[in-house]
Amino acid sequence: MKTVHEVSKLTGVSIRTLQYYDKIGLLKPSVRTEAGYRLYDDKALERMQQILLFRELEFSLNEIQSILEAPDFDRAKALDQQIELLTIKKERLEGIISFAQEIKEKGEVNMKFEVFDTSKTEEYKARAKDRWGSTKEYTEYEEKAKYRTQQDEKSIASGLMSIFAEFGKLRQDSPESSEAQSLVNKLQNYISKHYYNCSDNVLSSLGKMYAADGEFKTNIDNAGGNGTAQFVHNAIEAYCSNK
Repeated sequence: MKTVHEVSKLTGVSIRTLQYYDKIGLLKPSVRTEAGYRLYDDKALERMQQILLFRELEFSLNEIQSILEAPDFDRAKALDQQIELLTIKKERLEGIISFAQEIKEKGEVNMKFEVFDTSKTEEYKARAKDRWGSTKEYTEYEEKAKYRTQQDEKSIASGLMSIFAEFGKLRQDSPESSEAQSLVNKLQNYISKHYYNCSDNVLSSLGKMYAADGEFKTNIDNAGGNGTAQFVHNAIEAYCSNK
């Protein structure tokens, strides 16, 4: 058993933070002595490792707590996904370092900003949360999909792709146009009706996923033509920033 002071020294997490984790139920001490001292065993320290890994990946405390307390939480699976996400983060940081070194060596301004793009990381984080089945959006989706047939799911997916096809017809226009903004609203309402409550924050995250190099971008561009996914992302960003 380790005291709260020992855990703080071992992990680098302040005593005040450990007390807060206890208060919100994120990391409870294994036992509490008659004098009120918190003591942590190996199982608690293992949970602390998971918390620190998720914090390193910029998950919120609420998200971490939901993930760790999910009935189907699989520690080995979570570690595999954490390693993959940390690798993506490492590659992004290495790209930024190389970019900075290039500027220093050449002594000139480089107007390329692709290395700062976080869309790939955000896409994988969203996918990871869904796989763990711990987000309220995923729970809501599961509830809505519970009684649907395979044909129902295909029909809903087809309807979503139809909206992206409509975006494709506008992709040469401004993403801030009234037509594009109207389509964003239509998309938001469609997702809320058939999948989960699509708040502006959720919508913004989805927009970043759509523009990332992955399955989302491929499917959207297939529906609306090359460049549609990026156009949808830009339209969503304009929509959310104007609220």
